[in-house]
Amino acid sequence: MDESIYLDELRDPLIIAEGWMRDGKNVAIATVVETWGSAPRAAGSHLVIDAEGNFHGSVSGGCVEGAVVTEAIDVIGSGKPRMLEFGVADETAWQVGLSCGGRIKVYVERLG
Repeated sequence: MDESIYLDELRDPLIIAEGWMRDGKNVAIATVVETWGSAPRAAGSHLVIDAEGNFHGSVSGGCVEGAVVTEAIDVIGSGKPRMLEFGVADETAWQVGLSCGGRIKVYVERLG
């Protein structure tokens, strides 16, 4: 069995989010909640983001993650969670780089 696929405390986004919060940072978490067709990350994948735009983990890759980070910073500021959707049927999917033929839904919420 390939042990490198398992997350340890240095790579687990949830543990990193806890550490950032202990350090006094405002943090949001983005979670893939649904996928259809070809998607780079499975449901349950996480990306943690702080108010300065630092992030760890992955929900998709490329420009989709950039869009998620931008939305997460807004969520940190407002405290209001958001459901984001990216897919090829969306004109924005091509703009953010999800041209693989799939669609993903990402839930973004502030922690703490």
